[in-house]
Amino acid sequence: MAYAEYKAKKFQLSGLEGISDKTLEMHFGLYEGYIKNTNLLLEQISALSRKKQASGQDPAYAELTRRLGFEFGGMVLHEYYFENLAPKGKGNPTGDFKKAIDESFDGFENWQQAFTAVGGMRGVGWAILYQDPVTQRLSNHWIALHQDGVPSGFKPILVMDVWEHAFLLDYKPAERGKYISAFFSNINWDAVQRRLTSPAALRAVA
Repeated sequence: MAYAEYKAKKFQLSGLEGISDKTLEMHFGLYEGYIKNTNLLLEQISALSRKKQASGQDPAYAELTRRLGFEFGGMVLHEYYFENLAPKGKGNPTGDFKKAIDESFDGFENWQQAFTAVGGMRGVGWAILYQDPVTQRLSNHWIALHQDGVPSGFKPILVMDVWEHAFLLDYKPAERGKYISAFFSNINWDAVQRRLTSPAALRAVA
């Protein structure tokens, strides 16, 4: 059975505050690379499976399978990241999102400080606000290498790329804090709100 290949999504983000169009152009190219590699790996793994050559003892099959998590995660997380950005921001952290933040962090400022702290940790990776599908609680997480540290089943609500490629054309390596401030000034809160599973939605399916 043939499956459709993943295609790069288009994002209209020109004019972000503190994140240059040159950075975006480079970043979009990197994102497209993850899509290309994801499609290639899926094709190669599928070919081995169809030939009944899949084996955990085969270094080639094992390496292809391990790489798939990295490439696929890079593709998906970049889409979340670009989707929760808008030039000069959009909407406000209100409604169900604000209520969930208050309940989980005892206030928006507390959450913002904690999220910024995660983004400022040493190393390269992602700072992600997740929602627990069981308790609906929100929590901040550090995700390294796209696939390491992901809380299984949790829903990404806000995704911030803090790999150096996300800001090095605009800021020095030691100026990650300035990039994080720029990220906050461009958050598409409407997109963040749409990702949240609201109490009303939970009651509807209960």
